[in-house]
Amino acid sequence: MVFRFPGDRNCQTLVTAVVAAAVLAAVPAYAQNNAQVVPPPKAEKKLPEAPSKLPNIGADRTRGLDFLFGALKAAPDEASAKHVEARIWALWMKTPSDTAALLMLRAKTAMEAKKIDVALKLLDSVIKLQPNYVEAWNRRATLYYLKNDYTHSLEDIRQVLIREPRHFGALAGLGMIMQEIGDEKRALDAFRKALAVNPHLEKVPELVKSLTEKVEGRDI
Repeated sequence: MVFRFPGDRNCQTLVTAVVAAAVLAAVPAYAQNNAQVVPPPKAEKKLPEAPSKLPNIGADRTRGLDFLFGALKAAPDEASAKHVEARIWALWMKTPSDTAALLMLRAKTAMEAKKIDVALKLLDSVIKLQPNYVEAWNRRATLYYLKNDYTHSLEDIRQVLIREPRHFGALAGLGMIMQEIGDEKRALDAFRKALAVNPHLEKVPELVKSLTEKVEGRDI
């Protein structure tokens, strides 16, 4: 996967095609063959998520994201990268309506109170109301992941990546699920795509290194 700055249409087409192909290949195969499999919970299950404080953002969402993803790859240091990353999350989380905003706030409150089923129902409502709102799909994918419901989590990740192929949180989540079900090759592929979009993701470089050694072997 590669980045693009505003105007690089060929690059965006390549990103979309590569990510969509990988996810569409991984998700249906797992969902069909493992619908009843629930792996044991890990000691810590944490996906990349938005920072607690987000900056104000402008109205031009698409152009803003294109610019910010270019800036993210070009960031000279971690502090600069985190600032750009926060602005990307802010654009992703900007709700399309007041009703959706209220439901998302209630879902967040329910999640923090560990009322997962309540949060899921609230996110169901957001998705029904605004099916193209990417962050509702991503939040619901996270909740399903925390419940070890990988079939539904993978399907929601697929929906995220159809709408936003550069969603590094969803790509990292895909990698974590693939790793937990033992598909290390697809896990490595997903983590590499996440890093291509956001080279500053925490822990993902280490995962790529260890999985590369397992899947492809050590260099001689």
